[in-house]
Amino acid sequence: MGPVAAVLVGAGQRGRHVYGAWAEANPQRLRFVAVAEPDPGRREAFAGRHHIPPSRRYADAAELIAAGRLTEAAIIASNDRHHLEPALAALSLGYQVLLEKPMAATFEDCLRLAGDPGRARLHIAHVLRFTPFFQIVHEVISSGRLGDVVTVEHRENVVAWHMAHSFVRGNWAQAGLSTPMIVQKCCHDFDILSWNLPSPVRRLSSFGSLMHFRPEQAPPQALPRCTDGCPVDCPFDARRIYLNPKWTGWPVHVITDDLSMEARRAALRDGPYGRCVYTAGSDVVDHQAVLMEHEDGSTTNLIMLGHSHEESRTMRYDGTRATLRGIFGRRQVIEVSDHRDGATTAVPIPTVGGGHGGGDDGLIEAFLSRVTDGSPGLTNVQVALESHLLAFAAEESRLSGLPVELGARRVTVSPS
Repeated sequence: MGPVAAVLVGAGQRGRHVYGAWAEANPQRLRFVAVAEPDPGRREAFAGRHHIPPSRRYADAAELIAAGRLTEAAIIASNDRHHLEPALAALSLGYQVLLEKPMAATFEDCLRLAGDPGRARLHIAHVLRFTPFFQIVHEVISSGRLGDVVTVEHRENVVAWHMAHSFVRGNWAQAGLSTPMIVQKCCHDFDILSWNLPSPVRRLSSFGSLMHFRPEQAPPQALPRCTDGCPVDCPFDARRIYLNPKWTGWPVHVITDDLSMEARRAALRDGPYGRCVYTAGSDVVDHQAVLMEHEDGSTTNLIMLGHSHEESRTMRYDGTRATLRGIFGRRQVIEVSDHRDGATTAVPIPTVGGGHGGGDDGLIEAFLSRVTDGSPGLTNVQVALESHLLAFAAEESRLSGLPVELGARRVTVSPS
């Protein structure tokens, strides 16, 4: 059997550097036959690398859809606010669709996707489920080794420079142009929590704000751009982040496709990534906490922090028989401490490469298996709705200052 042929909507970070790179490394498994991308440079670069003919290079998703169904698979990796319409259109043509998260920019639009007649062919890219780390955490909890889970602490620790890159200067800096940060960054985390904790969340409360990246926090000597010769010794100095010659991948390839120092300096001088973080205009939170009460009485506390010293997810599950503690980042650790004798056991974690701790490879393989032989294992619409319900409800609670009851909002849909 030959490779799966796919069309791509969005040749940016995920489209080009994850799905595209995977296809280049695994040409016997995946090839792209068409691309829709509004940026002409990125469109032509992707098409050239994947030998896509000019007739199948489209300026937007609508042009690609108008061409009819070109093959069996579609991967949608466009901006958060450009997920809904391409996904609905691709489903109407009969594509098997892998859709990047968040699945839509509002929960109402998530419900539109869930109600689509082709929803059985819609698969959401909740990539963490495909990491060995989180699969092991799930297995330990499901085995009953912890007993009944009483309380959970889960942290999404965003390293400070990543916060500045993506959520202050970057594509997700304004919720109105993308999605709220708790949705964009933590729908993964809500998905993992929903997977591990079978008792649904009854109600939640959330608190958070943009505390630091505001004009009134700027040092007196700060200039509008780091490249203006700003004299401030600032941890978010764009020159320190993007002009480091050791960095040749993400995040540098986000600001320019030409990785020369001259091109980097030009991108910082003229583009959004050279702006002072205090006056760049971000309006998303830099910290948020979500307290959840489950139907069985257990509780979960999710914290998203944009001022971490390292990029990681850390967690603690306390059960009636044992406690699990985990670190998922550059270091990966899973430990289980038994309540009977206090003994702590390290759980082995396979070493794998690839993005998201091996999750990117696992996600793509699962999608290709679904396309070729109908294999299960991907995140369906019903599962994805739960994580998105929690994320959007958390933002609602943060803005209103009131708890949100979730029972009446929970919608059950058939997977087919």
